[in-house]
Amino acid sequence: MSNYYFEGTVRSDMGKGASRRLRREGNIPAIIYGADKDAVSLVLNHNEVLKRFRHEDIYTSIVDVIIDGKKESAILRDVQRHPYKPIITHLDFMRVRADEAIVVDIPVVLLNEEKAKGVVNGGIVSLHEATLAVSCLPKDLPHAIEIDIANLDVGEHLMISDIPAIPGVEFVNIMNEEEMNDQPVVAIVEPRAAVEATEEEGEEAAAEEATEEAEDKE
Repeated sequence: MSNYYFEGTVRSDMGKGASRRLRREGNIPAIIYGADKDAVSLVLNHNEVLKRFRHEDIYTSIVDVIIDGKKESAILRDVQRHPYKPIITHLDFMRVRADEAIVVDIPVVLLNEEKAKGVVNGGIVSLHEATLAVSCLPKDLPHAIEIDIANLDVGEHLMISDIPAIPGVEFVNIMNEEEMNDQPVVAIVEPRAAVEATEEEGEEAAAEEATEEAEDKE
C-alpha cells in the first residue's frame, strides 16, 4: 500500500441533486478513470478525505484508491473545493500503471533562499515557475523539485536546463531538443525602489545634459 489511500464505494445515484444529498450526509462524490479502463463514480467519506489533505505531498503522491475492497493505484488530477468553506466537493483520480510514464506538475522548492548571494547583496528572489511539468514512471515521481540558489547573485537566473538531473525524470518543456522550450525558473533581481531610483537618476542626467546642450547652442 502507498503512503496514502482513499477508501470508498461505487456510486449508484447520479445527478446534481444526488451529489448535494451525498454532501449533506458527509460524503464526497469522486471519479477514477484512465489506464484503458472504464471511469467509475465513487462515494468517499469527507472527514477521512480531509485527513489525507493535511499533507502537502498528497498532490504529488501515488495513492491507493480502494473501491469495495479492491485496490487501484492512482494520482489526484483535480480537487474541487467550496468557495469559502473548508469543504472538498469533488475529487478526480487518474489510474496509473507501473510501466507507463505520467506527466505531473511538481512544485518548485528553493533551498538556501535567505542565504543566497544575491539576497545578501540586497536583491529579491523572483520565482517565475512555481511548478514544473515532469514525465516519469510512477515509482520515480518526485514530491518536489529542489533548487539550491545559494550561489545565485543579483541579475542572475536559473533555467530549467540548469536544474540538476533527477534519476528517471524528464522535464516536459525540454524533453525534445528539436523543440526545446527552456525558460527561467528563478532569478534574483534588484529591489524595485533601487531600480526606480536608478531610472530617475538616468532621466535627470539626460535632462541636465539636454539643457547644457541647449545652453551651449545659445
